Amino acid sequence: MNEAIILALVFAVLLFAGVPISFAIGAAAVGALLVSLDPTAATTVIAQRMASGLDSFALLAIPFFILSGQLMNRGGIARRLIDLAKVVVGRLPGGLAYVNVLGSMLFGAISGSAVAAAAAIGGTMTPMMKREGYNREFSAAVNISAAPIGLLIPPSNVMVIYSLASGGVSIAALFLAGYVPGIVLGLALMATIAIVAKGKNLPVGEKIALAEAVRIFLAALPSLLLVLLVMGGIILGWFTPTEASAIAVAYTFVLSVLVYREIQWRELPGLLTDSAATTAIVLLLVGASMGMSWVMSSANIPQAVTATILAITDDKVMLLLIINVLLLVVGTFMDMTPAVLIFTPILLPIVQKFGMTPLHFGLMLIFNLCIGLCTPPVGSCLFVGCGVAETTIAKVWRPLLPFFFAMFAVLMLVTFWPALSTALPKALGF
Repeated sequence: MNEAIILALVFAVLLFAGVPISFAIGAAAVGALLVSLDPTAATTVIAQRMASGLDSFALLAIPFFILSGQLMNRGGIARRLIDLAKVVVGRLPGGLAYVNVLGSMLFGAISGSAVAAAAAIGGTMTPMMKREGYNREFSAAVNISAAPIGLLIPPSNVMVIYSLASGGVSIAALFLAGYVPGIVLGLALMATIAIVAKGKNLPVGEKIALAEAVRIFLAALPSLLLVLLVMGGIILGWFTPTEASAIAVAYTFVLSVLVYREIQWRELPGLLTDSAATTAIVLLLVGASMGMSWVMSSANIPQAVTATILAITDDKVMLLLIINVLLLVVGTFMDMTPAVLIFTPILLPIVQKFGMTPLHFGLMLIFNLCIGLCTPPVGSCLFVGCGVAETTIAKVWRPLLPFFFAMFAVLMLVTFWPALSTALPKALGF
């Protein structure tokens, strides 16, 4: 029990003091071990656990997907997907808001990064929506709420992390499980836009001629083919998700550098450096979180939390509501990677006692933390969305509220309707 108290206190103090979360996690883990070990032994144990936690073939997918996301972000793919979305939904009242959501869905299905979607789609759509007379704060709210869809629709790095934390849930099954919730979330956001458009008389987009629509579709087709290449190859058993991530890099390199020619050869060293830096941040978080998870396990913290929660209620509905509230609170102040690695071993045994599968729980967990990306104080999509729209959190908060209600509604569907997440993987034999 002493280890648990020290772990929680050190982590909370360092986190609220502004210490980077990976260092706060590592220091808290070492502090907890000092109860029973000398300083040298404590730091050695955590270092060993961090190293062993990173010794996973599946984690190789993370640097590859990060690099492919960088290539997509700078390779003109976002612009072509936005043009395609305009063809599909641009003529509706509030058409550019629909385009923003559909563009994020398409970009997420290729890049798997919420922040990249917020920057790439938001950076293109916000000036366009401003010229058409849309309110800047409304534009930012649409962009912020739509960007996390990229973490639900595969490929998704956080699903790779969850696979590691849960003890080996199939990454392919997780990828497939994310499609329907991601699409339903996109449709819910579009329904919200439809309600707002009726009340605010939002503008209608210009009509696009058939010949121009065909040209736009053909220009975006090579980007869309990446989805078929990656997911089709995984489903058909041609390659593993990790191998698919390397293929995604090769394909996006050819597309961005040789076909679209949006990225110059001289830009590649900087792009590789940025990808390496992002990868280092993510993997440091993974290693530190794995060290903390080991300390928590050795101190029997998951078992104590399980007993405490089960003592509160044995009703499945109430239990899932409590867990959802807990995860929503966690998502407001903790990054997704450590949150998944720390809370999966704590909460997964609890929900399994009530018949929830690790696959279903993974989607519920990720969905909760996606909402956290849109909330202060550490919501990365919130800050990026406000930054590209040149507005403030205080001004964008009110336009965001209807979209939050839509996200919460879909979260309840994901939580209490397992088939929404699990039907597609089961149908395809995963």
